[in-house]
Amino acid sequence: MYHHILIPTDGSELSERAATHAVPLAKTHNAKITALHVTAPFRVSALDPITTAQKAQERYQHRARILASQYLEVVANAARAAGVACETVHVVHDHPYEAIIDTAESKGCDLIAMASHGRHGVSAVILGSETAKVLAHTTIPVLVLR
Repeated sequence: MYHHILIPTDGSELSERAATHAVPLAKTHNAKITALHVTAPFRVSALDPITTAQKAQERYQHRARILASQYLEVVANAARAAGVACETVHVVHDHPYEAIIDTAESKGCDLIAMASHGRHGVSAVILGSETAKVLAHTTIPVLVLR
């Protein structure tokens, strides 16, 4: 039924649990997996001196790559242990839900399996649920995991 499953991860415990449910689903359907992590772009204030901003941006990008690698490795290890093919993708984008949908479409995914939410408290209310945005804007089936 499914041939290619996108598993977005934000590194949260809930997204890791979602991956532990999605990987066996991929195995059952003999599907491959693409694991995705989206990083927000670096923002700099117009008041910052350029040299300081450049160094801060380099540190930010370096740290973002390290975190993305760690988060994606969790999904890749689960897939490897189950004998499921897995590609990892790290994208920098202003809107994670758009990056999720764009990646699913460009990779030919026929299912997006993601956690119900990643943020907690006030930030979840203010920023909204990326999962809800994915559900509202894609035609690809979405499996929401808690």
